[in-house]
Amino acid sequence: MLDSTEDLADEHPDVAVTRAAYDDVAELYTELFRHHLAGAVLDRAMLGAFVESVAGNGSGPIADVGCGPGRITGHLAALGAQVFGIDLSPRMVELARVEHPQLLFAQGSVEQLPISHEALGGIVAWYSLIHLPPDRVPHVLSEFHRVLASKGHVLLAFQTADQPDAVEAFDHKVTRAYRWAPKRLVRLLGDAGFAMIARMVREPGPDERFGQAYLLASKVR
Repeated sequence: MLDSTEDLADEHPDVAVTRAAYDDVAELYTELFRHHLAGAVLDRAMLGAFVESVAGNGSGPIADVGCGPGRITGHLAALGAQVFGIDLSPRMVELARVEHPQLLFAQGSVEQLPISHEALGGIVAWYSLIHLPPDRVPHVLSEFHRVLASKGHVLLAFQTADQPDAVEAFDHKVTRAYRWAPKRLVRLLGDAGFAMIARMVREPGPDERFGQAYLLASKVR
């Protein structure tokens, strides 16, 4: 399923910046977010619905794209999913293997997924698209479409923009990032060959600056 098609020589310059930034904060990030899901009821609800949707289709394993130290990967596995993780940061991948030694993790870019065509039943991109310049997101959604089997599912999570159809840059603390108006990503998902199943927007929690959004969609063509 995993292959070695990624060519780092072809990556955009900002990708190296993002990789280095997450390498630098990998240990701190792991400690800060290790138990975050325990208090995130709505996050767990969306992840549970995603796993059940993929299981109902029976079309293959799940890739946690931008998995970091594997906290979402491990949660999905605990729910019974066949899942593996991919992350841009080699240090994050190292920590994920330590945190979850029973699971598979590999280094790779969301823009050049090291995954065979139509190999997956699901993709979760949990805040994995936020560092991409907006003009490159349509290509990534096409990559998701390429690696998903027919009727495969994708779950996106991201910070919401203030304006109703906007993409807004913000200080993410780690490196440059973008907030999205949900309906704008819904439109791009449709353009990429996905149909919406559910969308949820929640208010920011005590330690969050922005609203949070979740989109669940399936491959239809």
